[in-house]
Amino acid sequence: MLMRKVPGFVPASPWGLRLPQKFLFLLFLSGLVTLCFGALFLLPHSSRLKRLFLAPRTQQPGLEVVAEIAGHAPAREQEPPPNPAPAAPAPGEDDPSSWASPRRRKGGLRRTRPTGPRVEATAARGNSIPASRPGDEGVPFRFDFNAFRSRLRHPVLGTRADESQEPQSQVRAQREKIKEMMQFAWQSYKRYAMGKNELRPLTKDGYEGNMFGGLSGATVIDSLDTLYLMELKEEFQEAKAWVEESFHLNVSGEASLFEVNIRYIGGLLSAFYLTGEEVFRIKAIRLGEKLLPAFNTPTGIPKGVVSFKSGNWGWATAGSSSILAEFGSLHLEFLHLTELSGNQVFAEKVRNIRKVLRKIEKPFGLYPNFLSPVSGNWVQHHVSVGGLGDSFYEYLIKSWLMSGKTDMEAKNMYYEALEAIETYLLNVSPGGLTYIAEWRGGILDHKMGHLACFSGGMIALGAEDAKEEKRAHYRELAAQITKTCHESYARSDTKLGPEAFWFNSGREAVATQLSESYYILRPEVVESYMYLWRQTHNPIYREWGWEVVLALEKYCRTEAGFSGIQDVYSSTPNHDNKQQSFFLAETLKYLYLLFSEDDLLSLEDWVFNTEAHPLPVNHSDSSGRAWGRH
Repeated sequence: MLMRKVPGFVPASPWGLRLPQKFLFLLFLSGLVTLCFGALFLLPHSSRLKRLFLAPRTQQPGLEVVAEIAGHAPAREQEPPPNPAPAAPAPGEDDPSSWASPRRRKGGLRRTRPTGPRVEATAARGNSIPASRPGDEGVPFRFDFNAFRSRLRHPVLGTRADESQEPQSQVRAQREKIKEMMQFAWQSYKRYAMGKNELRPLTKDGYEGNMFGGLSGATVIDSLDTLYLMELKEEFQEAKAWVEESFHLNVSGEASLFEVNIRYIGGLLSAFYLTGEEVFRIKAIRLGEKLLPAFNTPTGIPKGVVSFKSGNWGWATAGSSSILAEFGSLHLEFLHLTELSGNQVFAEKVRNIRKVLRKIEKPFGLYPNFLSPVSGNWVQHHVSVGGLGDSFYEYLIKSWLMSGKTDMEAKNMYYEALEAIETYLLNVSPGGLTYIAEWRGGILDHKMGHLACFSGGMIALGAEDAKEEKRAHYRELAAQITKTCHESYARSDTKLGPEAFWFNSGREAVATQLSESYYILRPEVVESYMYLWRQTHNPIYREWGWEVVLALEKYCRTEAGFSGIQDVYSSTPNHDNKQQSFFLAETLKYLYLLFSEDDLLSLEDWVFNTEAHPLPVNHSDSSGRAWGRH
């Protein structure tokens, strides 16, 4: 103690260093340690090193983790392994496409190339796609693409002869015309709006909108399978390259669960099943994971809007409601997300929706359009087979078909619902037109929306598996409804149908006000033509379909793409300046299929989601294994 009080006396450290020297040494040592640990976390693939030091993130109850994809170490452009996290990842950690700018300049595709090589995950090299089963990293999960393809009963693109050797025919010429329309729509989009969600052909620029939470390229993803189907190979490669290099998932807006699912996830899934390209599978799974927070409600019925930034599911008030067509149109895609990822959480979420709907009391067997995700009760008794309700019924019969006719729950729910619709909503006008009205607590609105015109095709599709005594009846009902929808087109000046049409005051199958007289390139009528053609081969459906082609060319084609029109009853209509992405995904695809052979995307092998993206039927092999599962 005495020595410490002597001025100028500094005792030596245990290492023989004086205190100032010791301080400098420790400062240097701490800086070196900080530098080393920092380098570990900043090196490429540092997430693997972080696992050595950081505790795993807490998972939400029931949320399972999909392990990394074994044997496919990600190159600079390949997606990181799928991992269902409830919230959006930090910017820059989502997927390698974050290295390219999401902004696209009008006037063509401007690519910002990543620093590493692009992974070309072709079908030839991607025969088996290994991953680990959730919770059991020692047991490999594999999707065998070749095994899946071998179980298809028809070639994907059909067995038609080489068109260079095929004699010219009217049907071939019609098919080629529709192909040219698709090529024109795509080239216009690529030139003026590549990477934006949709093209505005009058102003020759792109449109983003607010439905997709910051996701871009809706038209690209919606077009993939149509381009492939029509064998527009160069255009397909352009679309694929954009998905690989510029399709960003690290977005932070609020998105429609329904629209992202049917357009983006449906488009990516179908592109994978058609081509085997790994990039489509990985991005579909990762985007599916970003939708999972929408299901975090008291009932498990998802909200319609999901925030990619926070993972919130939206409003938590008792008065809020979810829409039947939106939460009821997830089943097809989510089962395939489970099939391709090995993660059961996707299938569990949509099976729970079915469970809730089976338990709830339904007025007269009808499904109202609004349900509270908080209480699990109907919010109001408005029933429609058009907007707000439509694709819920479609997904019931298609779930039955997609399952290889094993999903008895879906089958029973569909035929029970159809019987209630026929009992309470079906009407025949004084002029003999069969239509499906809308029901508001027992009071009927005698109108059909354009969206309801899909129902002719749906009823035709389900007729074969109805009770034997009902099959012929359903085929005739499908034909009559489709005829009514054709009349809504035939009775307009443009030969295109209005958004809604009424049956009252002596007027039938026509819109009664300007606000319902617009046409936005919708596909539902030609969708029914396609299904009725494949079932009956009645040439009337091709005649009606060709009328639509001619009307589209005359009234909707502009210098720089196709546009909807504001009044179908005006022979000089005003354009709405929007080439909807579903025009390329659905309208042109259904028209092309209408003028193609039945084995092109055969209905024995494929079902179409409500955005017309083909998803495969589960053809199990003799051992009971489905799709490409090992």
